[in-house]
Amino acid sequence: MLPDENTLPKSYYQAKKILRPMGMEYQKIHACPNDCILYRHEFEEMPKCPRCGVSRYKVKDDENTKKGPPAKVLWYISIIPRFKHLFANGDDAKNLT
Repeated sequence: MLPDENTLPKSYYQAKKILRPMGMEYQKIHACPNDCILYRHEFEEMPKCPRCGVSRYKVKDDENTKKGPPAKVLWYISIIPRFKHLFANGDDAKNLT
């Protein structure tokens, strides 16, 4: 998927370790396992998807709890701080434009 020199981080910890010093803040948003909706704004407190009815959380066979780890999580990196970071250096900004 990537060229030989580029690699993906092996774990969540390694990805977080790379993004934090660069000032690349992110939001973790819960998502429906079937990609129907994102659980934000009016859907933020819902325990299951209003479209397909699938639980928002991973379901364990022995427990019927409504809370737990989310079934799917989206990492959202805002584009504005990213552009500010890219254009901060004058030489890089000249090459980018």
